Amino acid sequence: MILYHGEILENHKQSEKLKSLRNDCYKTLQAQDRLNIDDVVMACDKLAQKVKQGAYDDLILPLLEEFDIPYDYFLNHMPMFEKDALFKKMEIELGKDYQSLEGLNEHVQRKIYPLGILFHIAAGNVDALPAYSVIEGLLAGNINILKLPSGDRGVSVKLLSELIEIEPKLKPYIYVFDVPSTELETLKMFADIADAIIVWGGDVAVKAARSMASVTTKIIEWGHKLSFGYATLDASDEDLIGIANHMAMTNQVLCSSAQGIFVDTDSREELDQFADRFFKIFIDVNRKHKPIPFGMKSKNALQLYNEKLEQHETRKKIWQQDGISVMTSDDSNLELSMLFRSIWIKMLPKEHIITTLKPHKNHLQTVGLMVSRNDYQTYASLLIHAGVTRLTKANNMSRMITGESHDGSFPLRLYTKVVELEK
Repeated sequence: MILYHGEILENHKQSEKLKSLRNDCYKTLQAQDRLNIDDVVMACDKLAQKVKQGAYDDLILPLLEEFDIPYDYFLNHMPMFEKDALFKKMEIELGKDYQSLEGLNEHVQRKIYPLGILFHIAAGNVDALPAYSVIEGLLAGNINILKLPSGDRGVSVKLLSELIEIEPKLKPYIYVFDVPSTELETLKMFADIADAIIVWGGDVAVKAARSMASVTTKIIEWGHKLSFGYATLDASDEDLIGIANHMAMTNQVLCSSAQGIFVDTDSREELDQFADRFFKIFIDVNRKHKPIPFGMKSKNALQLYNEKLEQHETRKKIWQQDGISVMTSDDSNLELSMLFRSIWIKMLPKEHIITTLKPHKNHLQTVGLMVSRNDYQTYASLLIHAGVTRLTKANNMSRMITGESHDGSFPLRLYTKVVELEK
């Protein structure tokens, strides 16, 4: 399904609508009738209330179930779309005077304007829900063209059409297309129309966006990120329980989910002792959470079986029980885990934090830091200089707070421009 001027249409109508897209976008710009941001905020607030009341559970629940994300966790994030949170977000990202910037002098005024037209290439992971990307574009006053990810299942079209039904003024600001990534000419057309491409996804998606963009089109990248815990050998049980709960709750599928734990040691013996201690905690914590989906448990079991066959060569050690696992090794490589409560624990002495992690600078996001208060600043500084953009408590790695940055940047600043007018 596609969404065009508030109408939900079947995919066979797509080629017809593509022919008029550029002109329709330009007509909206020529009208010089700027989108009222208050209208956007109030529409989002009403939509959030309907979501909280369960109006779209038939669409949302299967998506959450696929990634095994608790419904309560999802609902706890809905206040981010309510009016108070959205107005606060705008004040933090654009400044309290965003509607009336102070002039440079008596002759030169300054105003914040939208970039114009944004082309969103959405990813399919839940924390980058495509509709959210469009909402951020609307908050900045832009026209938004959204390319759906392959696994969207109609959630984005439904939510955005509901947003338009609540506030019909949004019709000319939202266009949603179901275009395969192989249709390069269509994607290049979207890119050519847009002032900026907003790309969500891994390195392949980012490279593809760069290849289709002309030099006149801005590229704003929200790539896939890796997050992890970092602990000293004397990390508290409270911290280890916290990160174990986080791993079990998120199943490590979010960009902010810990894939594993780095430990400040260069001793394999100390590392394995730490892993043994953590695994006992992980077993107890795991029993308090929903069982791992059977398919993912089977997939990980097969992969772990293969790892065990190669243990004599790799020197990896594996702890495995109740569908969860911990694996230690001699390397300090940052990598994606097997997900779904199968984690790695590796050595990373603090002296090697910069040299080990800096090559991954644009892939780093959140670290759950498990060190003493006295040592916190030392470790925090090293991790920040390596490229990390969020440091949290071990149990809070996937928490969201109104107004916090996204991967170290404020989206609304990137989606707008400051215009200076001399009269």
